[in-house]
Amino acid sequence: MQATLYNQAGDQVGDIELNETIFGIEPNVSLMHQYVVMQHANARLGTHNTRGRGEVRGSTRKLYRQKGTGRARQGSIRASHRMGGGIAHGPHPRSYRKNMPKKMRRLAVRSALSVKYAASQIRFIDAITFPEPRTKDFIQFLSSHGLNGKTLIVIDSKNEGNAIVRRSANNLPNVKTLLATYLNVRDLLMYDNIVMPKASVDVIEGYLGQTGRVAAASEEE
Repeated sequence: MQATLYNQAGDQVGDIELNETIFGIEPNVSLMHQYVVMQHANARLGTHNTRGRGEVRGSTRKLYRQKGTGRARQGSIRASHRMGGGIAHGPHPRSYRKNMPKKMRRLAVRSALSVKYAASQIRFIDAITFPEPRTKDFIQFLSSHGLNGKTLIVIDSKNEGNAIVRRSANNLPNVKTLLATYLNVRDLLMYDNIVMPKASVDVIEGYLGQTGRVAAASEEE
Protein backbone atom coordinates (compact mmCIF):
# COMPACT_ATOMS: atom_id res chain seq x y z
CA MET A 1 0.00 0.00 0.00
CA GLN A 2 1.14 3.54 -0.78
CA ALA A 3 0.70 6.92 0.88
CA THR A 4 1.56 10.46 -0.14
CA LEU A 5 4.98 11.72 0.91
CA TYR A 6 5.53 15.42 1.63
CA ASN A 7 8.61 17.54 2.17
CA GLN A 8 9.16 19.88 5.08
CA ALA A 9 7.61 22.82 3.19
CA GLY A 10 4.34 20.94 2.74
CA ASP A 11 4.75 20.05 -0.95
CA GLN A 12 4.02 16.60 -2.32
CA VAL A 13 7.24 14.92 -3.43
CA GLY A 14 6.09 11.39 -4.21
CA ASP A 15 4.73 8.26 -2.54
CA ILE A 16 5.92 6.03 0.25
CA GLU A 17 5.42 2.27 0.36
CA LEU A 18 3.80 1.11 3.61
CA ASN A 19 3.55 -2.32 5.17
CA GLU A 20 -0.09 -3.36 4.99
CA THR A 21 0.26 -5.57 8.08
CA ILE A 22 0.98 -2.41 10.11
CA PHE A 23 -1.08 0.37 8.56
CA GLY A 24 -3.90 -1.59 6.94
CA ILE A 25 -5.18 -4.27 9.32
CA GLU A 26 -8.60 -4.64 10.90
CA PRO A 27 -8.23 -2.87 14.29
CA ASN A 28 -8.58 -4.98 17.41
CA VAL A 29 -10.47 -2.53 19.62
CA SER A 30 -10.58 -4.71 22.73
CA LEU A 31 -6.82 -5.23 22.56
CA MET A 32 -6.20 -1.48 22.24
CA HIS A 33 -8.39 -0.92 25.31
CA GLN A 34 -6.45 -3.54 27.26
CA TYR A 35 -3.18 -1.84 26.27
CA VAL A 36 -4.38 1.58 27.47
CA VAL A 37 -5.61 0.11 30.76
CA MET A 38 -2.17 -1.47 31.23
CA GLN A 39 -0.45 1.88 30.54
CA HIS A 40 -2.60 3.73 33.06
CA ALA A 41 -2.11 1.01 35.67
CA ASN A 42 1.66 0.97 35.20
CA ALA A 43 1.77 4.75 35.57
CA ARG A 44 0.33 4.55 39.09
CA LEU A 45 2.91 4.89 41.87
CA GLY A 46 1.03 2.87 44.47
CA THR A 47 2.70 4.78 47.32
CA HIS A 48 -0.54 5.59 49.18
CA ASN A 49 -0.54 4.57 52.83
CA THR A 50 -2.67 4.87 55.94
CA ARG A 51 -1.99 3.99 59.58
CA GLY A 52 -3.89 1.25 61.29
CA ARG A 53 -4.78 1.20 64.98
CA GLY A 54 -1.49 -0.49 65.76
CA GLU A 55 0.51 2.34 64.15
CA VAL A 56 -1.05 5.53 65.55
CA ARG A 57 -0.08 7.22 68.80
CA GLY A 58 -2.01 6.51 71.96
CA SER A 59 -2.29 4.12 74.87
CA THR A 60 -3.72 0.65 74.50
CA ARG A 61 -5.33 0.91 77.93
CA LYS A 62 -9.07 0.29 78.09
CA LEU A 63 -10.74 3.69 78.55
CA TYR A 64 -13.07 2.59 81.34
CA ARG A 65 -14.56 -0.57 82.75
CA GLN A 66 -16.76 -2.74 80.58
CA LYS A 67 -19.94 -2.73 82.69
CA GLY A 68 -21.75 -0.58 85.18
CA THR A 69 -21.17 2.87 83.67
CA GLY A 70 -24.27 3.05 81.47
CA ARG A 71 -22.12 4.02 78.55
CA ALA A 72 -21.26 2.09 75.41
CA ARG A 73 -18.37 -0.29 75.82
CA GLN A 74 -15.06 1.10 74.59
CA GLY A 75 -11.62 -0.34 74.12
CA SER A 76 -8.43 1.48 73.10
CA ILE A 77 -8.29 5.15 72.19
CA ARG A 78 -6.68 3.98 68.95
CA ALA A 79 -9.96 2.50 67.69
CA SER A 80 -10.89 3.57 64.17
CA HIS A 81 -14.16 5.30 65.17
CA ARG A 82 -12.39 7.69 67.55
CA MET A 83 -10.70 10.94 66.58
CA GLY A 84 -7.01 10.30 65.98
CA GLY A 85 -7.57 6.58 65.81
CA GLY A 86 -6.32 4.22 63.14
CA ILE A 87 -7.88 3.84 59.71
CA ALA A 88 -9.82 0.62 59.17
CA HIS A 89 -9.21 -1.15 55.84
CA GLY A 90 -7.26 1.81 54.44
CA PRO A 91 -4.94 1.66 51.42
CA HIS A 92 -1.34 0.52 51.78
CA PRO A 93 1.59 0.54 49.33
CA ARG A 94 1.05 -1.88 46.47
CA SER A 95 1.93 -2.38 42.82
CA TYR A 96 -0.75 -1.87 40.18
CA ARG A 97 1.49 -3.19 37.41
CA LYS A 98 -0.11 -5.18 34.59
CA ASN A 99 1.61 -7.18 31.87
CA MET A 100 0.75 -8.05 28.28
CA PRO A 101 2.55 -10.49 25.99
CA LYS A 102 4.78 -8.83 23.41
CA LYS A 103 2.71 -10.11 20.48
CA MET A 104 -0.45 -8.62 21.97
CA ARG A 105 1.23 -5.27 22.61
CA ARG A 106 2.54 -5.06 19.07
CA LEU A 107 -0.83 -6.03 17.60
CA ALA A 108 -2.45 -3.25 19.66
CA VAL A 109 0.05 -0.69 18.31
CA ARG A 110 -0.52 -1.92 14.75
CA SER A 111 -4.26 -1.58 15.31
CA ALA A 112 -3.86 2.00 16.53
CA LEU A 113 -1.67 2.86 13.53
CA SER A 114 -4.27 1.37 11.19
CA VAL A 115 -7.01 3.43 12.85
CA LYS A 116 -5.02 6.63 12.44
CA TYR A 117 -4.10 5.83 8.83
CA ALA A 118 -7.71 5.04 7.93
CA ALA A 119 -8.74 8.39 9.44
CA SER A 120 -6.06 10.22 7.35
CA GLN A 121 -4.42 11.48 10.53
CA ILE A 122 -0.86 10.37 9.69
CA ARG A 123 1.36 12.77 7.73
CA PHE A 124 4.41 11.20 6.09
CA ILE A 125 7.41 13.53 5.68
CA ASP A 126 10.66 12.84 3.85
CA ALA A 127 12.65 14.52 6.66
CA ILE A 128 12.45 17.24 9.32
CA THR A 129 15.57 19.36 9.78
CA PHE A 130 16.22 22.72 11.40
CA PRO A 131 19.54 24.59 11.48
CA GLU A 132 19.02 25.55 15.12
CA PRO A 133 16.37 25.12 17.82
CA ARG A 134 13.65 27.71 17.17
CA THR A 135 10.01 27.41 18.17
CA LYS A 136 9.07 29.87 15.43
CA ASP A 137 10.47 27.54 12.76
CA PHE A 138 8.49 24.61 14.14
CA ILE A 139 5.28 26.65 14.17
CA GLN A 140 5.94 27.51 10.53
CA PHE A 141 6.38 23.80 9.78
CA LEU A 142 3.02 22.96 11.36
CA SER A 143 1.35 25.80 9.50
CA SER A 144 2.78 24.67 6.16
CA HIS A 145 1.13 21.26 6.61
CA GLY A 146 -2.11 22.61 8.05
CA LEU A 147 -1.65 20.68 11.28
CA ASN A 148 -4.05 22.04 13.89
CA GLY A 149 -4.74 20.52 17.27
CA LYS A 150 -2.57 18.08 19.19
CA THR A 151 0.33 16.75 17.13
CA LEU A 152 2.69 13.84 17.78
CA ILE A 153 6.09 13.92 16.07
CA VAL A 154 7.64 10.46 15.72
CA ILE A 155 11.44 10.55 15.43
CA ASP A 156 13.67 7.65 14.49
CA SER A 157 16.63 8.05 16.89
CA LYS A 158 18.42 10.28 19.38
CA ASN A 159 20.77 12.09 17.03
CA GLU A 160 21.80 15.75 16.86
CA GLY A 161 19.26 16.66 14.18
CA ASN A 162 16.36 15.11 16.11
CA ALA A 163 17.56 16.82 19.30
CA ILE A 164 17.11 20.17 17.52
CA VAL A 165 13.61 19.12 16.45
CA ARG A 166 12.71 18.15 20.02
CA ARG A 167 14.02 21.40 21.46
CA SER A 168 12.12 23.38 18.83
CA ALA A 169 8.87 21.68 19.83
CA ASN A 170 9.36 21.71 23.60
CA ASN A 171 7.65 25.05 24.16
CA LEU A 172 4.48 24.07 22.30
CA PRO A 173 1.90 22.62 24.71
CA ASN A 174 0.02 20.65 22.03
CA VAL A 175 3.09 19.04 20.46
CA LYS A 176 5.01 16.00 21.65
CA THR A 177 8.05 14.24 20.20
CA LEU A 178 8.38 10.49 20.67
CA LEU A 179 10.92 7.89 19.62
CA ALA A 180 9.59 5.38 17.11
CA THR A 181 10.63 2.51 19.38
CA TYR A 182 8.51 4.00 22.20
CA LEU A 183 5.33 4.14 20.12
CA ASN A 184 2.27 3.24 22.18
CA VAL A 185 -1.51 3.11 21.86
CA ARG A 186 -2.30 5.91 24.32
CA ASP A 187 -0.17 8.51 22.53
CA LEU A 188 -1.38 7.40 19.10
CA LEU A 189 -5.04 7.75 20.05
CA MET A 190 -4.64 10.89 22.16
CA TYR A 191 -3.17 13.09 19.40
CA ASP A 192 -5.12 14.44 16.44
CA ASN A 193 -2.18 14.38 14.01
CA ILE A 194 0.76 11.98 13.71
CA VAL A 195 3.84 13.20 11.81
CA MET A 196 6.18 10.44 10.64
CA PRO A 197 9.42 11.10 8.80
CA LYS A 198 10.47 8.37 6.37
CA ALA A 199 13.28 7.23 8.70
CA SER A 200 10.74 6.68 11.50
CA VAL A 201 8.55 4.54 9.23
CA ASP A 202 11.57 2.31 8.54
CA VAL A 203 12.18 1.89 12.28
CA ILE A 204 8.51 1.10 12.96
CA GLU A 205 8.32 -1.45 10.16
CA GLY A 206 11.57 -2.94 11.38
CA TYR A 207 10.13 -4.15 14.68
CA LEU A 208 6.38 -4.28 13.95
CA GLY A 209 6.45 -5.69 10.44
CA GLN A 210 8.38 -8.91 11.06
CA THR A 211 5.21 -11.03 11.24
CA GLY A 212 3.96 -9.65 7.95
CA ARG A 213 7.27 -10.20 6.18
CA VAL A 214 7.54 -13.81 7.38
CA ALA A 215 3.99 -14.49 6.22
CA ALA A 216 4.68 -12.95 2.82
CA ALA A 217 7.84 -15.02 2.42
CA SER A 218 6.00 -18.25 3.23
CA GLU A 219 3.30 -17.46 0.67
CA GLU A 220 5.91 -16.92 -2.04
CA GLU A 221 7.46 -20.30 -1.32
